[in-house]
Amino acid sequence: MKFEFSAGGIVFKRKAKSEKLKEDLLILVAQHSQHHGWVFPKGLIDKGEGKEETALREVEEETGIKAKILKPLSSTEFWYVLKGEKIKKTVYYFLMEATGGNIEKHDKEMENVEWLPQEEVEERLTYKSEKEVWEQARKMIQ
Repeated sequence: MKFEFSAGGIVFKRKAKSEKLKEDLLILVAQHSQHHGWVFPKGLIDKGEGKEETALREVEEETGIKAKILKPLSSTEFWYVLKGEKIKKTVYYFLMEATGGNIEKHDKEMENVEWLPQEEVEERLTYKSEKEVWEQARKMIQ
């Protein structure tokens, strides 16, 4: 058995005056290139790196968006099997506000990156654990 630790963020932005959208608040989601699930950006915590540092780095690498951390959110835990080895993964999430960047500059780990209105986030997310942390973040944002 192996243990993994990751960190990531639920990132929001307020729409720019030039954006012709109904919603004022948009949430960042990404579609993973390997399993094609819709998720929040996250990744493994590197040795010597803190949770917050990892979360900011992963958000920028995977989505092209720079952000600042506002508050920690609940962590999630799940099990999966890779090459016959059982792995327990813990993911630490942070509520973040976008400060810049461009979703067109996301890395190859994500095949799609989108800003969604709040009402569309839960139905787009693939995994139960991400829907649960989204519910917590949604309440904090409002």
